[in-house]
Amino acid sequence: MDFKEYQEKSRKTALYPDKDNNFIYPTLGLSGEAGEVSEKIKKVIRDKEGKIDEETREMIKKELGDVLWYVAQLATELGLDMDEVAGSNIEKLYSRLERGKIGGSGDDR
Repeated sequence: MDFKEYQEKSRKTALYPDKDNNFIYPTLGLSGEAGEVSEKIKKVIRDKEGKIDEETREMIKKELGDVLWYVAQLATELGLDMDEVAGSNIEKLYSRLERGKIGGSGDDR
């Protein structure tokens, strides 16, 4: 499945207030789901000596799926194609890699 297909299919499951005119809802959802991923990783460090077992890997996989869903909904709300978003990101990263600027911070490096 490519991002375009995922974006189209996931949109059919998007049921939230003022859909198609509400970028705030998926933004907040994205933040929440990213936090859930972070919480699971934090607990791996706290409770499992930093080792990810198969059960935890599967739980994180599900949370990453939720992150992806919210990314897709936010992209749709903003009229962005996820294939284009992914492609631009790779172009940006490869440009940085070629210029020796992959490390550091800031978008304009």
